[in-house]
Amino acid sequence: MTTERNHRAGETPFWKQKSFEEMTTAEWESLCDGCARCCLHKLEDADTGEICYTGVACRLLDIEECRCISYENRTELMPDCLRLTPEWAREFRWLPATCAYRLIAEGRDLRWWHPLVSGDPATVHEAGISVREKAVSEHYINIDDLEAYILPDVNF
Repeated sequence: MTTERNHRAGETPFWKQKSFEEMTTAEWESLCDGCARCCLHKLEDADTGEICYTGVACRLLDIEECRCISYENRTELMPDCLRLTPEWAREFRWLPATCAYRLIAEGRDLRWWHPLVSGDPATVHEAGISVREKAVSEHYINIDDLEAYILPDVNF
């Protein structure tokens, strides 16, 4: 018996059959595992280009739910928020190594805890992949102090 959602036993799941461009909007959106790591503030080292994640989340993120409170309007409310596209999924190396968009773009498969594989949206939290209980909202910090919140290892 398979635990992968949105396909019948024995069928190849859509993310293994289709390119990003061939996916429906619903399929594309379902690739998001709900970890909310992309909602963490990131800093780039000007000399090396290295991206450092912080433990500070965008003010629009509901940290407990790991969901944006204004998803449809996020790019208007937060000009730095990016709407991920197939092209950018292939280019953005700042996406977490566990991100489904990055994994698929690199020709790899989804992890066992991804909701499309496990059939349960809670497994991303149970596996310790999400920012739940690990991040603080930018509401509660001085945004000029982001360097103090750099995470030594984004694979928390």
